[in-house]
Amino acid sequence: MSLPEFEIAGQKALVVGAGRGIGKGIALALAEAGVDVAIVGFTPTHVAKVAEQIRAMGRSSLPLSGDATKAADMDEITRQTLAEFGHVDILVTCVGDSIRKPVVQLPGTDTPGMTEEEWHHVVNINLTEAFQGCRALGAHFLERRQGCVINVSGWASFRGRALSSAYDASKAGVMRFTESLAQEWAPYGIRVNAIAPGSFPDPDQMSAEAYQARDEAAKGSVPLGRVGRLKEPGYLAVFLASPAAAYVTGQTWAVDGGVSIKTP
Repeated sequence: MSLPEFEIAGQKALVVGAGRGIGKGIALALAEAGVDVAIVGFTPTHVAKVAEQIRAMGRSSLPLSGDATKAADMDEITRQTLAEFGHVDILVTCVGDSIRKPVVQLPGTDTPGMTEEEWHHVVNINLTEAFQGCRALGAHFLERRQGCVINVSGWASFRGRALSSAYDASKAGVMRFTESLAQEWAPYGIRVNAIAPGSFPDPDQMSAEAYQARDEAAKGSVPLGRVGRLKEPGYLAVFLASPAAAYVTGQTWAVDGGVSIKTP
């Protein structure tokens, strides 16, 4: 017996950062659930491949490219998506990058401190991209008085680490941004949540041997003993976009194999 509350077939989604990795997995999971998906990436190459996969499922897909941290690019991406689909029900913001550096060089080490440019790059690509996506599509959601936003954060939202200040601060910022925007838009029927993934290497971006090595190494660091599979955050996204989650907003959901609750 199926539950109609979990049905999202026929909806339209814009997934930013879907050319590879977790964003790709979310886009494919949404398409499997019957959603038409606009795919956004920095370069056209990867998004075209994902769009082909979605079309092979019998769904419509629109491959788009641009810089998700720039207002002009996101405005144009939104314009093209609405021109193609007519409306958008689901927005997913899933662009990210990291750098492992101290704030300043530590005594007795060779790694230099983070530069201003490196700090802004990491914060913009993790946090500003979420703002730009929500800002660009916000007027459309507010006019329709409905919509679902899913920002992709990371398990670093819950715990800071040495040598990861820019990444961890920006991911925590996504969680707080999600909470704030959820309160702004709740009176207008729009829900805003976040997914916080753990380690999700993309098998298409590495050799089979390298992927297997990552999976084996996870046995010593991840409570569930493996890395994540790309579609697993996507299955949570399907739930969050469905009527089953109609009373859920402002939450950050970890999908990390238990890493965020692991004691040192």
